[in-house]
Amino acid sequence: MNRIETLEQVARQLEPDEQIQKSLAEKVLSHANDFLTHLDDEKAFFQNPEPSSIDQLSDGPEGIDDILQFLRSNVELDGINAASGGHMGYVPGGGLYPSALGDFLAAVSNKYAGIYFPAPGAARMENMLIRWMNELMGFPSDAAGNLTSGGSISNLIAVVTAREAMDVKAKDFHRLVVYLSDQTHHSLQKALRIAGLGEAQLRYLPVDNHFRLDISSLDELIENDRKKGLLPFFINASLGTTNTGTIDPIKEMATIAQHQKVWFHVDAAYGGFFRLLPEVQKKTSGIELADSITLDPHKSLFLPFGTGAVLIKNLTALYKAHRYTADYLQDLVDSDSEINAADVSPELTKHFRALRMWLPLKLFGIKPFRAAVEEKMLLAQYCRQQLMQIDGFEVGPEPDLSITVFRYVPPAGDANAYNEKLIKAIQDDGRIFLSSTTIHEKFWIRVAIVVFRTHKSKVDLLLEIVQEKVKELNKG
Repeated sequence: MNRIETLEQVARQLEPDEQIQKSLAEKVLSHANDFLTHLDDEKAFFQNPEPSSIDQLSDGPEGIDDILQFLRSNVELDGINAASGGHMGYVPGGGLYPSALGDFLAAVSNKYAGIYFPAPGAARMENMLIRWMNELMGFPSDAAGNLTSGGSISNLIAVVTAREAMDVKAKDFHRLVVYLSDQTHHSLQKALRIAGLGEAQLRYLPVDNHFRLDISSLDELIENDRKKGLLPFFINASLGTTNTGTIDPIKEMATIAQHQKVWFHVDAAYGGFFRLLPEVQKKTSGIELADSITLDPHKSLFLPFGTGAVLIKNLTALYKAHRYTADYLQDLVDSDSEINAADVSPELTKHFRALRMWLPLKLFGIKPFRAAVEEKMLLAQYCRQQLMQIDGFEVGPEPDLSITVFRYVPPAGDANAYNEKLIKAIQDDGRIFLSSTTIHEKFWIRVAIVVFRTHKSKVDLLLEIVQEKVKELNKG
């Protein structure tokens, strides 16, 4: 008993009193607000000469002031500043402040959101958001889905569900055929491998000058594969490729998939929420015919990293792939109308992820999200138009969404080598962050305008820096 009492006194340090809680909260919020206040003045990319050093844990406590200072120096001011409007290199969203508050409330309440019984409100909230996304994609009201950590897990859930829906047996895995392009996000190939389908045969279809899938031979390919004794299994379309933001011919692909009875998946991780715009809904007609869709609210809905979603039409197949029970769960009472998140994904332990999405949507309404995605599309067009007017620059195809690519073609020498030097000079400068890609042996510089804090002033700064670095390289 003495030992229990002694341990209790030490363990109670994990529950600070109200005054200490208030002090900690004030200092953390002050630190966060200071970060946001000075965000526009900070670089978008920090290259520290020495790698960050994360101290080992100790048995004793440390003060919050020292901890926050360490965080500032060794984490926040190191690498890509993903919250910055100058981050136009990859496809981030920026991290809405109310989402952070939602995460705080979710962590404090510590609701287990995987099953309806222990947290009915949390389950209802996630399912409501899934229904909203299903409606946005044109899916029927009885379609299902799950809030995931991101597009990789969403693609994995879609692949595994397709495997079960089509009743594929292990002995036939090597006969499966997947149809995709070389612009498909690599998480799909990774998902196939994790799902045990690494022996499946990948048919890479050609792309046109806009980097869209050319499906003129798709029907014939599928027919020929069947004649060879193979099993056409999965067709992947991209609603916004990572390289260039290109939208594949979704409606035509859906028609072929339905005719051939092949699972049709649309990876809309980056581009899905551009469907808030009527003109993008027209461009992406046919997505309602898909069997599954991947979305990433942490991209074009601007939420923090770790917020993905998958939508699946066939709930029975989703259950077949993921639903299990256990003896210790015998007390649970399911709802007739609500889906348990743990029954439709690999996760059993489920963070109350819905709150980070629900709170900003309720607080702001849909209108500013719609305005923001349209602004990003127009900024990409503006950036491309400006680059076209500058001598020496070559641009990629007109952007479908908010990614554009460009390269500088010097009067003499290897253009690829030149642009490798150019992207390094831009990144070394750090005021903005761009990335690069190689498509069909051409080295391109990518401008991905997705952070909600990226506005025209940042794009103008990008244009200024790019021209400045070209002049410096040409002089050297």
